[in-house]
Amino acid sequence: MPVRMNRQTKELIAAAREMQHARYVLRLYVAGMTPRSAEAIRRVTDFCEKHLTEQYELEIIDIYQKPALMRGEQIVAVPTLVKHLPEPLRRLIGDMQDEDKLLFGMDLVTRPK
Repeated sequence: MPVRMNRQTKELIAAAREMQHARYVLRLYVAGMTPRSAEAIRRVTDFCEKHLTEQYELEIIDIYQKPALMRGEQIVAVPTLVKHLPEPLRRLIGDMQDEDKLLFGMDLVTRPK
């Protein structure tokens, strides 16, 4: 016997399937190649490979090389990771050490541990 679903249920199921294949568009802002910048780059790339395998685009921006991008994004501290897609836009500031905060900031979990 086929299961009957209303329109709203079908839309929710379609949205859930779409989220499974969401493409993450990320920008990591760093200040030169300092040890802190290198560590943030390593942590973010490791995180993306572990949790977003083949579902992300990561652009690393040195604010000394492209200061206009920093102003356009309203970056006030570095390192800062900006998640453009999927929405909502999120900014994560700091050394990217706390994986639970990264999971929460990327909307991969509903609340940090």
